[in-house]
Amino acid sequence: MARRSDAALERLTRLHPKIIDLSLGRVETLLERLDHPEQKLPPAIHVAGTNGKGSLISYLRAMLSLGGDPAGVPNRVHAYTSPHLVRFHERIELAGKLIDEDMLVALLEECEEANLGESITYFEITTVAAFLAFARTPADVLLLETGLGGRLDATNVLERPRLTAITPISIDHVQFLGNEKETIAAEKAGILKAGVPCVIAPQEPSVMAVFEARAAELGVPLYRGGIDWQVDALDEGFRFTGRNGSVLYPKPALPGAHQIVNAALAVACAELLDEFQPKIARGIATAVWPARLQRLTKGPLLDLLGIEPDGGDGADRRWELWIDGGHNAAAGEALAEVIAEWDDRPVHLIYGMLNTKVAEDFVRPIAEKAASLHAVAIPDSAASLSADEAQSHAESQGFAATSSPSVEAAISDINARFPGGRILVCGSLYLAGHILTDNA
Repeated sequence: MARRSDAALERLTRLHPKIIDLSLGRVETLLERLDHPEQKLPPAIHVAGTNGKGSLISYLRAMLSLGGDPAGVPNRVHAYTSPHLVRFHERIELAGKLIDEDMLVALLEECEEANLGESITYFEITTVAAFLAFARTPADVLLLETGLGGRLDATNVLERPRLTAITPISIDHVQFLGNEKETIAAEKAGILKAGVPCVIAPQEPSVMAVFEARAAELGVPLYRGGIDWQVDALDEGFRFTGRNGSVLYPKPALPGAHQIVNAALAVACAELLDEFQPKIARGIATAVWPARLQRLTKGPLLDLLGIEPDGGDGADRRWELWIDGGHNAAAGEALAEVIAEWDDRPVHLIYGMLNTKVAEDFVRPIAEKAASLHAVAIPDSAASLSADEAQSHAESQGFAATSSPSVEAAISDINARFPGGRILVCGSLYLAGHILTDNA
């Protein structure tokens, strides 16, 4: 069923000829016309980085929402993330609940009217709408994720957030941020603010040096992974050693060895947020973040494999179906580690990617560990690689690949050719979102 917000959002896509045009001027003009909602926000944790931003926010959301004052009143937590998987409302979470349709439509129309038909990107105007929602809905803390980069990202209009955090840096969005990690780091460092503490995930020395130099210029206190705090993975979880000593934490709720670093970064942030009384261990163990190594347990795609949703005996034991939205070199390396741990049965890949990504760098580490690889196009995405293009990128790395007209066709082909295993659909959050929509 079509929503009124869909029509409003579609209109907003026509206000600028480019999907991405990094600038702060248009956002600042619109915020001024709307009486500066960005100056009326709850204390904000501003997050930038290449990989793990969403995971970090999921851990912090769980830690903070479970915490609160000694009387037992929980923190009210706002969150802004992107992109969405199924519907736009996922981007704006107000005190633990997704923004409702009526409020979203009203805010989008308010922003559209105040913009006076002037040029502004979709992300910029919808970010302003989110700021209006956050400013008008009471909360104790706001988790704010950058969309792309940092220095010129539409979220980077806050003069003094409570805390900034930077996740691991990798190569991504090269046409906007450059193809060197140090150049990318310089853009991410744009969220640093004078006197505001910044927590940084472990980085390569040359990347960390970029953050250290910018922090020295501004007078930013740094809390650096691998230097000021340490994390050691253990069979039962991980040990975090930082300003509060050495503490053993449980295994993260989100699967994959790379989640140890993301969870540890959240612990480091929580150590600097004492006023919110975060429940750190419980947050690590209960965080939820869809399409990040998510196992599907029901729906039409599983019907193709003969999987029973109740987990009963029979064909369902032959197959598992997983999705993941990672889409760059570091994500490929993280998935490769996961696949290596899945050594009890073969892994069959189905992947599709946007043409703005470096497909070879993503595919290289994972394809060599897979029993088969099927390439697909992302449905309803003009920026998707075609199935043949995606296949070519995999073959350029020396791996046999098959082009399939759809995920459904790829699953059916895998089921017909192989006796069982794990199927992992990967390469794009947009592809993951399409599957979550159609497989509901």
